[in-house]
Formats: sequence, structure tokens, C-alpha cells
Amino acid sequence: MSKQQGRPGVTGGTIKTAKRLLKYVTSTYKVQFILVIFCILISSVASISVSLSLRFLLDDYIIPLIGKQNPDYTELYTALTVLGTIFMCGVIATFVYSRLMVVIGQGVLKRVRDEMFAHMQTLPIRYFDQNTNGSIMSLYTNDTDTLRQMINQSIPQVLMSAFTIIVTFISMLVLSPILTLLAVLMIVLMFFVSKTVSGHSGRYFIRQQLDLANITGFVEERMSGQRVVKVFNHEKMSEEEFDKFNEELFESSSRAHTFASIMGPVIGNMGNLLFVLTAVFGGFLSVLGIGNITLGVMASYLQFTKSFTQPFLQIAQQFNSIIMALAGAERIFNMMDAEPEVDEGYVTLVNAKKDADGNITECPERTGLWAWKHPHQADGTVTYTELKGDVQFDDMTFGYVPDHMVLHNLSLYAKPGQKVAFVGSTGAGKTTITNLINRFYDVDDGKIRYDGININKIRKADLRHSLGIVLQDTHLFTGTIMENIRYGKLDATDEEVYNAAKLAHADGFINMLPDGYNTHLSGDGEELSQGQRQLLAIARAAIADPPVLILDEATSSIDTRTESIVQKGMDNLMKGRTVFVIAHRLSTIRNSDAIMVLEHGRIIERGTHDELLALKGTYYQLYTGKLELD
Repeated sequence: MSKQQGRPGVTGGTIKTAKRLLKYVTSTYKVQFILVIFCILISSVASISVSLSLRFLLDDYIIPLIGKQNPDYTELYTALTVLGTIFMCGVIATFVYSRLMVVIGQGVLKRVRDEMFAHMQTLPIRYFDQNTNGSIMSLYTNDTDTLRQMINQSIPQVLMSAFTIIVTFISMLVLSPILTLLAVLMIVLMFFVSKTVSGHSGRYFIRQQLDLANITGFVEERMSGQRVVKVFNHEKMSEEEFDKFNEELFESSSRAHTFASIMGPVIGNMGNLLFVLTAVFGGFLSVLGIGNITLGVMASYLQFTKSFTQPFLQIAQQFNSIIMALAGAERIFNMMDAEPEVDEGYVTLVNAKKDADGNITECPERTGLWAWKHPHQADGTVTYTELKGDVQFDDMTFGYVPDHMVLHNLSLYAKPGQKVAFVGSTGAGKTTITNLINRFYDVDDGKIRYDGININKIRKADLRHSLGIVLQDTHLFTGTIMENIRYGKLDATDEEVYNAAKLAHADGFINMLPDGYNTHLSGDGEELSQGQRQLLAIARAAIADPPVLILDEATSSIDTRTESIVQKGMDNLMKGRTVFVIAHRLSTIRNSDAIMVLEHGRIIERGTHDELLALKGTYYQLYTGKLELD
């Protein structure tokens, strides 16, 4: 089920979001944006000059020529030439700012996406546990698309309309202050009407964006789980759940567009009303000889009343796009403001070598020997500890939420080269232990020591570099098989890839594929069987060559025959390494140095396979089939 977000209206943070988004535009393309504003101003003045010229053309050039036997059109032609030049400047300015806004819009979106993805890499696993994949994907698609529309269309349109209103109002005031009083009254009325209608539509446009994110998350979830849906015949239930999300999207979208669609007719009719009232009132004043209203003044002024209301309508229409974009921007900024994964570690992993006396020193080249570089703040000295894979849990307690502990006072150790297995029912805390080793989460109490160093002191990237992990649910990336194996060590040679595949016993099926190691995978490797994908995941861990391995149900998806083959490769892989194994198949952990039986976050039994069988406790019942793991 997709995790729904809240459904807020227009919040107080909208203005803050708008300022932050505008800062992206001005800081990235400051000069270009100033040029855009200048061009918009030129375009606005040019468009207004056409209406304003009617007065001068009629009163100063056309009417004086009426009735003359040999009229001289020279001055009229000159005036038309000037007017044509102004109009051409407006056309050029419009073309320039339109092109610039495309560049600015795409550039800002690129920067936003770059920063968003870069920040996403720093977020802790907890963030992805709390947000669905579809909801996060919606940030990169739906929400960024609304930003594109706002930057490319809404911002220049609003600026153009604002300048047009200002220039038009000044022109109307110059033509006739008396008639402008009537326009001012209509402006006030239009302002309150547009504010009321836009407020309602804006609130529903925000809801539409959130509902769109929810439905995207639901569809993504059902697509990835389509086999499960069909196996359990839940097509009808999925359809009903989708209909619920779709109904919410329909409701918010229909209401948003209903309010948005009535804005045009309302403002348009108010403009028509202003035109009629101006014509009647202006004609009445002209007859009475009040206000020096000539035929040219009336023609220009009536043209202004038609063009004066249009910018208000355009701003009202763009308001909805702006509100949607700000809603999307707020979601994007919420993700970008999410707290990154905290890493206060200062112990790093370095290449090392030993001198004749056995002392460890740091070196730039790869030697196959790794060491922890531990700077001591107290005296400024630096010590080096050889990376061996000695892991120790000391009275550790942990919970995903503060009021519910998953692990309780856990203590155990794994010496270099030892294989430690965890057995227990679902929810016993097996996977949680492995999540704590690589610091996907930090312990609430107690300590985990790695080669005698508290892992909280080790920089997370270096800690995870020393660990190899093979999960039950494998993930393969779009690319070739060789690229997927090399993901464990990006600078690995082809020969190292081949050796890793052979070690994991994946080489056989890879060579049977048409393109071998160059076979292109897509859709998480759906062209391969689950077992084959698991073998590639094991090869990926093998090429990383870490001193500590975590195998979380690593062979659970492999059939019994394949398992016997893979187990040999796994044994080779585990030689000389510290290994933590989580397994439901108890046959795969018989040779473990220590087996921990977990129940409700506590170790209830520990020992070797033979020792635990002799106890005739929980492990004995599991192994003999008298008790099953759930």
C-alpha cells in the first residue's frame, strides 16, 4: 500500500518556497534574467504603443486630412513607419526573452535535479523506509514538470502582464483621468473576484499534486508486485484500491479546474462591462464637453479597456500553474531539506604495508593489506590497526522507534575468519543485526566494535567498503552482466570479473547466454531466473573481496541442486573472512563456528551445530522438523 501524504491547502510556506525557487533562477542565470525583464518591458511598451497611437493617428494625422483635395500623407507615413519600428522591436524582444526563458528553465531544472539526486544519495535508509519509491519518483517527474511550466511560461507571462497593467494604467491616466476612475473601481472588483476564485482553485491544485504522487506510488508498487497480485487473485482488490486513489485525484483535479475555468468568463465579462460603461460614460462626457474627450481619445481609451482586463485574466490563469509548481517545489525542497545521514566518523580505511619490524605504514598504492587510520585528538598522534574483521557486539540494544526495542542487551563476537549464523523466526531481529553492522542504523545503547574500534568512530563509507553483503532480494542494474558484477569493484579488470563469476559458479550459465558477459540486462534482470540473479549478486560480493561478509538468506532463492554447487563457491568465498549468515535452510550453516538462535530480539541459544543439537532445545526442534521457522 502506498504511503499517503497529508493534504494541506495553501500554506504559509508558499511565499518562502517561491522566494527560494526564484533564488535558483536569479543565482544561476542572473544576467540572462535581467535581460529577460528588460525585453519583457520593451515588448509590453511596444504592445501598448499600438493602442496609444490610435489617438495620435486619428486626432493629428487622419482627421485633419479628411476633406482636403490634395492631402499630404508624408507625416502619416512617417508616423506609421515609427509605429512599425516600435512594433518590430517588440517582436524581437518577445523572441529574445522567449528563447532565454527556455534556456533558464531547462538550466534551473537541471540544477534542481542534480542537487536533488546528490542529496538523495546522502539520505539515510530510514528515509526510503518512510517514503514509497513512486512518491520519490514523482519528485523527478510530475513535480519538476510543473516547475518547467512555471519557469518557461508562467513567470514571463506574469511579468509581461504586470508591466502591461502598469503601462496601460499610466496611459489611461494620461488620456483621461476621469474615465480612469471608473477603471479603478472595476480593478478593485476584479481583484477581489480573482483572489477568491484563485484561492479555491489553488488549494485544490495543491491537493491534485499530492494525489498524483500517491497514485504514481501505488501504480509503481503494483507493477513491481504484479506476480504476487496474480498469484493471490487480488486483481479485483487492486482495481478497487486504484479506483479509490483515482477518485481522490479526480475529485481534486475536477474541483481545481472547475474554479480555474470560471476565471476566464468572469474576468472577460467584467472587461466587457467596463468597455460598455466606459463607452456610455465617455460619450456622455464628450457630448457635455467635459474632460476634453475627443474621438481619438475615445478610440484609444476603449482599446485600452479591452487590453487592460486581459492581463488580469492571464495572471489569474497562470496563478493556478504557479500554485501547482510551488506545491511541487515544496515537496522537492522538503526532500532536499531532509536530514542527511549523520556521519561523525573520523577513522578511515587506507592502503597499508608492513616494514621489516612488522609496523604498519600507510601507502598510496594498493597492496592487498588494509588498515584503519585512527587519529587521536587528545595528543594528535595517528595509529594504524590492521583490518582483520574482528567484530564484537557489547550489550547492544536497538529499536527502529524509541518506544519499541527490537534487540535487547545483545552480546556476541566473531573472530577473524569465523562464520557466525543467526537463526530465528521472522521478526526475531536477524536482519536488524546486519543493518547495524554496516550502520544503516545506529544502536540506542551498547557498542559494536570492529577490530577493537567503536564503529561510530569509523567513517561510514570506509566501514561499508570493508563489508560485502548478499541479500535475499537481489537488485541488478540496467547494463551488461560484466558491469553488474563490476559494481562491487568499479576498477576491476575483466579477468577479475571472470574469476569472481567462477568463484560464485556463475560462469557456467553466463557463457551459455548469447552474448555471454556482454548480455544486456534490464528491469532488474528479469531475463534471468531468481537463482541466476542470486549468483550474480554473490559474484558481485566476491569481486569486492571484503574481509567481512554478510549473507542474508543468500541461497534461499536457489534450488537444491544449484545450492550444492553454489555452496562450494560460497565456501571458497568465505575462506579467511568473517562471515555473518542468516539462513532458513539450516543445512547451509552446519559448519558455522557459532550459531545464534534468536527469539524476540534476544539470544536464547548459542553454540556449534553439534552443541546445539545436544541441548535438544529450540535449534534441535528446528533442525529435526519438530518446530518450523515462520
